[in-house]
Amino acid sequence: MKKMLFILVLLISTAVIFHVKAQTKNNSNYDFFDTVVNNHNQIFPASGIPSAIEMVLKYCKVVDFNFYDLQIKWQNKTDGSFRDFDKKELYGITFSQKFNLPRDDSFPMDSLFQAIENELKSGKKVIIALQVETGWSIFVVYKQTPDGEFVSYSKHGSHTTIFRNTKEIVKKSKGTEIMTYSIAPHL
Repeated sequence: MKKMLFILVLLISTAVIFHVKAQTKNNSNYDFFDTVVNNHNQIFPASGIPSAIEMVLKYCKVVDFNFYDLQIKWQNKTDGSFRDFDKKELYGITFSQKFNLPRDDSFPMDSLFQAIENELKSGKKVIIALQVETGWSIFVVYKQTPDGEFVSYSKHGSHTTIFRNTKEIVKKSKGTEIMTYSIAPHL
């Protein structure tokens, strides 16, 4: 009986120790953008551009998680483009449209990918238009993988779509445009 009690105490204490260590372990892979994406919704089918802008604003912590003003104003606008936010300053964040060029064999693919990589290395995200089966959707380039590929997120309602082959998609469509942003010095 004493032996069984000892084994039970040993098992319980081992489980408690592992649980405590798991709870206090620092996760160095954590990115606040995961929290932003998980708490964000695209509230209209055609509000992808303002939805992505809102995710960036939330990532930059200049608006709270309940901010949907841009999508509410935009609603299902179907004639909008990145141009609607080009050189627009919102809450100290200024957005810029880049690579608004013809999508053809002369598209500067290497320059586009280098621009995205530079933004990611500086801790920023990049808004990108990607051609999908149903047309063009708006994504936020989240990170670059060790093999050089870009991972991009998009929202449709509360559903998150993740592409891990962003470069491949851009190459197939012979180019795309992006939006970058700058942050006011006082932020």
